[in-house]
Amino acid sequence: MDDTELLVLFPGGEGVSGHAGALSFCSFPADVQPSWFAERLETFKSDVVHVWGTEAPHSLKAVEAARELRIDASTVVSIQGLVSIYGRYHYAEGVPEHVMRNPSFGDFIRRTSLEKARLTFIRHGEAERECLRLAKHVIGRTEWDKACAYQVNPNVKYHHCNESLRDEFYAGDWNLDTVERHSLFVSQCSYPVKGFHYALQALSMLKANYPDVVLYTTGETVFRDSLKRNLGRNSYQLYIARLIDELGLRDNVRFLGPLDAHAMRDRYLRTHVFISPSTIENSPNSVGEAMLLGCPVVSSNVGGVSDLLDHGKEGFLYQSSAPYMLAWYVKRLFDDDSLAMEFSHASHKRSSKTHDRDANLSTLLRIYESISSCGGSFS
Repeated sequence: MDDTELLVLFPGGEGVSGHAGALSFCSFPADVQPSWFAERLETFKSDVVHVWGTEAPHSLKAVEAARELRIDASTVVSIQGLVSIYGRYHYAEGVPEHVMRNPSFGDFIRRTSLEKARLTFIRHGEAERECLRLAKHVIGRTEWDKACAYQVNPNVKYHHCNESLRDEFYAGDWNLDTVERHSLFVSQCSYPVKGFHYALQALSMLKANYPDVVLYTTGETVFRDSLKRNLGRNSYQLYIARLIDELGLRDNVRFLGPLDAHAMRDRYLRTHVFISPSTIENSPNSVGEAMLLGCPVVSSNVGGVSDLLDHGKEGFLYQSSAPYMLAWYVKRLFDDDSLAMEFSHASHKRSSKTHDRDANLSTLLRIYESISSCGGSFS
């Protein structure tokens, strides 16, 4: 490992490049072409080319470059999320059609809408599917992404490797004595896939039994401090604001703004129950972070989430379109401290294995060794 060299190519415009010891790095523009990648790959002559994620069109350009250089046998593509699946099947779940199609004033000025955003996912999904069709190796981590990969490319070699999380989430222990009782946390509410509209419906049901219940989430409040800024809200933000008012939840929802990793960890540790109401996920880091810290989890049973926890043993899973079941499982944890503690211990134990950094690093290095031995690299 001492003689290992690494070249990192990343999106971010042109003009950022440099060296730091054995690390070299260079940024590329949004309209990057295969020739740009080919030039740098041919100069660096790596044993393995690792393309992280399939969601953006530049991933296809990198795979095409590897194919042109005849090093595709030593190139591997990691699956993060899959926009082709998100856009086609899950983007608009639970959101009224008029909200999807009718832009807010802010979106009208920006010439966008939720439906246009969904179609962007689908358009990027075409490049994503081609990327997977050309790939000879993929790295995934759930039964869901394995199924999706093989449905696009039955001949691809699938490698399993779990994810490691940021440093902050390996330190800290959730404790009922220090949480804010009847508090919930959703890590994101920025677009429909994260299911915040479902979380609000569940919150309304919970409020009947727990008037003090509070739902926390990240991001800017949907209730702005001026008419101009309110007019700038996008369609989903406007929908969320109206839903909060319709359900009488102004006193029960808190927007925390952007949170760094330390603040996210502290929020998990103060939360009674973490909820993930997404309409689709692969293996969401937020669920892993909550579990690793021991915060009890209630999650929609979508995508690869069931690979992270067992229902009734390490948390609760429910049908994504059933917010009443989300409310029911949260109520069970609010009412039963022993169950909450049982889930806390079990989920921490499970996630400590899933997100074991040493094990995951060893697995990734074995994958690299396996791929490099397939031939087709510069070496």
